[in-house]
Amino acid sequence: MRSAKLILYGAMIRTFTPFRVSILFAIAVVGAVMTAAPESALTGQSKTVWDGVYTERQAARGAISFAMHCQRCHAGTTNDGDEGRSLAGQPFWKSYRESTVDYLLDYVSRNMPNGAGGALSAEEYADVVAFILSRNALPAGTSELTRESAAGVRIIAKDGPGELPDGALVRVVGCLAAGEGGAWILNNATAPERANSSGSADDKTRPLGTRSYRLMYVLTPLQRFVGHRMSVRGLLIGDGGRDGINVSLTQSLAESCP
Repeated sequence: MRSAKLILYGAMIRTFTPFRVSILFAIAVVGAVMTAAPESALTGQSKTVWDGVYTERQAARGAISFAMHCQRCHAGTTNDGDEGRSLAGQPFWKSYRESTVDYLLDYVSRNMPNGAGGALSAEEYADVVAFILSRNALPAGTSELTRESAAGVRIIAKDGPGELPDGALVRVVGCLAAGEGGAWILNNATAPERANSSGSADDKTRPLGTRSYRLMYVLTPLQRFVGHRMSVRGLLIGDGGRDGINVSLTQSLAESCP
């Protein structure tokens, strides 16, 4: 009986060769990672404000800083505040929807309070943004918001991305064409993006889209740019620019388009 047990044990040892053990270990590691990883990581989607990007304790600290430095000009709810516009509800979503948390944090850090950018510490600015997110019913998580963790976190509605609102300052790229009655049209255009910077390094090569925009209130002569690949900045007229773009800046990117 003892010899039979030894034979069975020896067979088990031979079965678990180093190669097989390494495979089993790799499977265990992958399983652990998939269990711990957030859904957005598993699906390849970028993180959003609905994934919990600040903590409740951080938002509580931010409420104190907000009351001390910001509340005189800005409201922390949709109804309160002395003279400035609210940072909660519709004003927040109109200003920051389809942008990112790092853009919001950077804007607050450079301009607040009351134009005195840099008056608070980096941690205090992150706390204030955490408070703003909390006042917009965005869920808390287990890790505090930092400049690094804010990078690329999208500010979108709960039901997903949507059109940028009327009046948003945007940038689009497309092909310039002359329309009837002296009108200017941008064809094969990209979807509008918030104009958070002066431009994008890939505007000359980025894929064009299927949209057309009527360019309104253009002060710069554009005749010599007909057929060019153009970058246009301006204010959306209607959600998504359905009624056109109130143009503030145009730039030729290439003499042919597409």
